[in-house]
Amino acid sequence: MPHLDIAEVARRAALPASTLRFYEDKGLITPAGRRGLRRQYDPSVLERLALIALGRTAGFSLDEIAGMFAPDGRPRIDRDALTAKAAELDGRIRELGALRDSLRHAAACPAPSHLECPTFRRLLDGATAPGRRPPSTDRPPASPPLRRAGPRGARDL
Repeated sequence: MPHLDIAEVARRAALPASTLRFYEDKGLITPAGRRGLRRQYDPSVLERLALIALGRTAGFSLDEIAGMFAPDGRPRIDRDALTAKAAELDGRIRELGALRDSLRHAAACPAPSHLECPTFRRLLDGATAPGRRPPSTDRPPASPPLRRAGPRGARDL
């Protein structure tokens, strides 16, 4: 099968070409060459991109994913790392399930005010406990808060 140019790989993988170039810079994919100024890829890059997408969805960092490939490009996935990530996801699922249940209770709670509901109060207490951040889908649970300098110094995002 002939090589695919970067635009075709981007289309088939549903990724912007900039992501492909970024993955190339990180050593996750390697072009087979160039035709003019356009990168050319072996069709097997699509399977590799699918593995990368699966790893990202599971919460692995790009560096962790890069370590899951042997120098020859074949997958070399550490089963212990998969088991650990599955256990981490189990914990996250339990946290999110408890949060979901608390929110459903708060939505249907007959208390005159949410602040008078003991279940809602526990939810608030858990969200503000030292070292505890409420569950969020925009970053992994173990990630430290992002910091941004502003007119009043650094602050959490």
